[in-house]
Amino acid sequence: MKTVDVGAAIDEGRWTGYQKLLIFGTALTIILDGVDNQLLPNAVPTLIKEWGRPRGDFIGALSYGPFGMMIGGLIGGIIGDRYGRRTALLGSVLTFAVLTFAIAFANSIEMLGALRFLAGVGLGGAMPNAATLASEYVPRKQRPFAVTLTIVCIPLGGVLAGELAARIIPTYGWRALFIAGGLVPIVLAAVLWKVLPESPRYLARHRERWPELTRTMRRIGQNVPDDVEYVEAATAGVPKGKVSLGTLFGSHYLRDTVALGASFFFCLLVNYLVILLLPAVLTSPGNGFSQPEASRALRDSNFGGVAGAIFGAILIQRFGSRVTMLGMSALAVVCGFILAGAEITPQNGLFLAVMFIVTGGLLNAVQTTMYALAAHVFPTEVRSTGVGFVVAVGRVGNVLAATVANEAFNRGGNAGYFGSWSVLMGIVFVALALVSRHVPRSSAVAGAPAGAAASR
Repeated sequence: MKTVDVGAAIDEGRWTGYQKLLIFGTALTIILDGVDNQLLPNAVPTLIKEWGRPRGDFIGALSYGPFGMMIGGLIGGIIGDRYGRRTALLGSVLTFAVLTFAIAFANSIEMLGALRFLAGVGLGGAMPNAATLASEYVPRKQRPFAVTLTIVCIPLGGVLAGELAARIIPTYGWRALFIAGGLVPIVLAAVLWKVLPESPRYLARHRERWPELTRTMRRIGQNVPDDVEYVEAATAGVPKGKVSLGTLFGSHYLRDTVALGASFFFCLLVNYLVILLLPAVLTSPGNGFSQPEASRALRDSNFGGVAGAIFGAILIQRFGSRVTMLGMSALAVVCGFILAGAEITPQNGLFLAVMFIVTGGLLNAVQTTMYALAAHVFPTEVRSTGVGFVVAVGRVGNVLAATVANEAFNRGGNAGYFGSWSVLMGIVFVALALVSRHVPRSSAVAGAPAGAAASR
């Protein structure tokens, strides 16, 4: 009988076409997560006119979604560790899809807010499980890149949301936008339930599912016999069913749990200052942008985020996460101050488009690579719980973002709104500097002992 250490076999194995296909399937769920997450901010300028309500009345509805995401991230992470990453991910997708579809029939801000909260639970549960699933499909060397390519689909979804809003709302109305945003994820979840396998590292801990694991291991290029005995050295000493939040606050993880939580809090806060209020700020009377122009400005920010996150993932593999993420945070601080002093008018559109692309690229790059950092910090047995917890802490910032953005704009106008981006990214810089287990350079990873690397 052959014994196979699943973690070590995958970590040191080849980066196969099948694994790339699995990452693609996981990434599709996050593209749609990103789309559905940004539909409401793009619809708010139209709702302000159609329902005759001021911008401030929609702050609650914009905040309820992130509050649901906070709860969903925490619950989804625990479900992923206990019942499987695939189950938790696709369950989350179905949740946000059905409830996004239901928003199309909302007739009041109160109903809109309630449905956004419930959809947010599904949106929040998807991301930590997608990050965990992506990290556990691939070899160690490709892990940061695979996770980042998965999470980069959040701003990619935002690009699609902005473009869809600019095209659909003027012609078909805002309700058609939410109908499309609900139906497509439902179809995708049904397809992926048949196609997407469970995490091999999760299956290794459940003997009754070893035949399923054997089929997956063979498809990713591992030659294993029918009577194989599976182990995972990195988690062999951890009792099953004992995963809890308390583990994250033990002496081994306390510093990184707190530092990552703060990083996610302030980074998600600043990213959602952009996502939730940029269209409404640009369409305010003093700035004079139309709804399609404002939606495309948010699209530009997300487009920059896609490019920035991919570039950031490449830099992390070469230089490690500490230098890369601190550098991007510092540049984001500078860009925020430049925007704070800029003329925000359609006549200055080209300059603003470039700045939104660059600044959005930096903000999204730090946020998306943060998931790869969290997946690196927490080992397999607590990875979904750990990632889910720090993302849930980040969602508190997400919840506050609409209120903070609205207050910054009301008190300081454009300078106050854009200047707040810089202040918050300065705090992110400090928090990331305090993380002790940063992703090392690829050469350092390659030279690390197999057991030590697998524990990350």
